[in-house]
Amino acid sequence: MKFAIIGNVYQAHKSFHAANLFRILQQRGAELCICRKFYHFLTQELQLNIPDAELFDDEAFQADMVLSIGGDGTFLQAASRVGNKNIPILGINTGRLGFLADISPEEMEKTFDEIYRYHYKVEERSVLQLKNSGEPLFESPYALNEIAILKHDSSSMIAIHTAINGAPLTTYQADGLVIATPTGSTAYSLSVGGPIIVPQSNAISLTPVAPHSLNVRPIVICDDWEITLDIESRSHSFLVAVDGRSISCKEGTRLSISKADYSIKVVKRPDHLFFNTLRHKMMWGADIR
Repeated sequence: MKFAIIGNVYQAHKSFHAANLFRILQQRGAELCICRKFYHFLTQELQLNIPDAELFDDEAFQADMVLSIGGDGTFLQAASRVGNKNIPILGINTGRLGFLADISPEEMEKTFDEIYRYHYKVEERSVLQLKNSGEPLFESPYALNEIAILKHDSSSMIAIHTAINGAPLTTYQADGLVIATPTGSTAYSLSVGGPIIVPQSNAISLTPVAPHSLNVRPIVICDDWEITLDIESRSHSFLVAVDGRSISCKEGTRLSISKADYSIKVVKRPDHLFFNTLRHKMMWGADIR
């Protein structure tokens, strides 16, 4: 099998287990291609001896499977690079929570035994696409987790005029609005009071950030509907964040958000269930008294 490897290059301890990963892959005769930036980090910063491998930049790679080593942020970077290549991604968690990257370093040996026996499952995860009036805001306007509209350079709220399939929904007077996939429902959306949505659900959630009204609540809609946003701001600008990648946007720019025409494929071990993750990593239903 050929593996493309993308890793965290900012915190050395998050890539400490890379040496063991390469040993495991080398024992199985795997063909490797490694993100050039990650390769230089491992060889120059961590002084690791890396097996012979093809190096790649950006999205210029092909493989049977992508390996993300880091946290969920690294996994999102990997998903952005994979795009519509239809390559499944396995996340090895050296971060903290690990919803997407949920294979612990201690599980690597057993996980690759299962992979080489084709004893694993692949989950399809929906992706959001951002379109806007004027010049495109992002080179890759796709989000596996969420697209967030946020106030910028001002303590004042913004007004987000929101329509669904062309029909007015409401105007959010708030610090922002988080539009999330089911995958992203346990990320930023959850932290601002959004609902947890099972990954296989065909849904999108809209959750306001610090709304100036007690009767504004999160709403869940069908994922084949289109969301249109027009934003007013006292500073005449606002932030648009796509899976954490943010850019300043001028007032008057109309945004349209809809489901992308491709999905991201996430590799899971057979016994890794979403509800187990909720209980173990989020202490779902735990009584800590």
